Amino acid sequence: MNQATRTGAQRLCQDPTLIDGRRIGLVTNYTGVMPDLQPNVTALLAAEVGLSALFGPEHGLGGTAQAGESESAAIDPESGLPLYDTYRHSGAALDELVRASGVDTLVFDLQDIGTRFYTYIWTMYDLMVSAARLEIPFVVLDRPNPVSGLLAEGPLLTPHYASFVGRRAIPIRHGLTVGELARHLNAADVEADAGRPADLQVITMTGWIRSQYFDETGLPWVMPSVNIPTLDSALVYPGTGLFEGTNLSEGRGTTRPFELIGAPYVDGRWAAALNERKLPGARFRAVRFSPTFHKHAGETLRGVQVYITDRRTFAPVRTGTVMLSVLRELYPDDFGWRAGPGSNDRHFIDLLWGSDLLRQSIDAGEEPESFLASAGSDEPYAPADWTADETLLY
Repeated sequence: MNQATRTGAQRLCQDPTLIDGRRIGLVTNYTGVMPDLQPNVTALLAAEVGLSALFGPEHGLGGTAQAGESESAAIDPESGLPLYDTYRHSGAALDELVRASGVDTLVFDLQDIGTRFYTYIWTMYDLMVSAARLEIPFVVLDRPNPVSGLLAEGPLLTPHYASFVGRRAIPIRHGLTVGELARHLNAADVEADAGRPADLQVITMTGWIRSQYFDETGLPWVMPSVNIPTLDSALVYPGTGLFEGTNLSEGRGTTRPFELIGAPYVDGRWAAALNERKLPGARFRAVRFSPTFHKHAGETLRGVQVYITDRRTFAPVRTGTVMLSVLRELYPDDFGWRAGPGSNDRHFIDLLWGSDLLRQSIDAGEEPESFLASAGSDEPYAPADWTADETLLY
């Protein structure tokens, strides 16, 4: 396919005068590639953009770390630039990290996957807040939303359930690019945390159409993290990512994470019951698998594999909630929720969902339609008060 989409990183390499910084800190990792798969760091240095430091997110600059981990090198061995690990830093600690780096501008270039509980966007938010407090510019090099930019789905997060898997009130599937999301968060939230909005600049893409999925952009797919290997992984993740809050394996340690879901207590009834629901754009296959990592590592599990039959009608959040509801109905004595970190009143599923409504409703045996208000049963659940459309650029 001929390339149609030009990213913000490409535009900056072609015209370094788009930003004024002289000591630039680049927030990135291995997903920040150019169309020829050259790392953005290499390309920006060749274009004489004044990089003086690198900042890595969860999974690290090279992407070798698993979920909840990062890399520890102090120098990037490829470029020789100082490398600062931002993971698990926020507030004053993150301000000090940025201050110590000596940069006068922060530039963000990471590939997001369009889901609220994927942490790259909250690395962006936390650093945008730090940039505002330190009164330095924050620049976003925009990249496509790989699951398209037409649909939002899922509830808005409520403040009590804010965490690093969701800082602010956006839907689970937010439907924005990182540049659009930065503009929305800067207008809605940064001033409350920093005392002023960030001095934000978005270097937009050209040639991206909101209806496009990543494989229609002409850009090369680089897995955004170790457990999102394919576009299909990203497509199901807003729904099956919810299984991180349960006692089931979400397929980590397999070749199909977030497409394979299972536990020792599941049997073939789950797949059969889900197929009877005739969820739009989805089918389910009864499977056996043995994850090599994370929950139930080394055990033989039974469960389902999610197949997307029509990605334009597939509603991942609705699909995930129906999967949970049917599972709870079939296996009430075995199914369970994971506890949340550091608080007895917040289960991990509550942090992912953005409130305790999903957990409470499923435990009460309520049908998903009772808490997934939608215009129709075949339409994605999107919050009526999600008004970020005002920020759309493309």
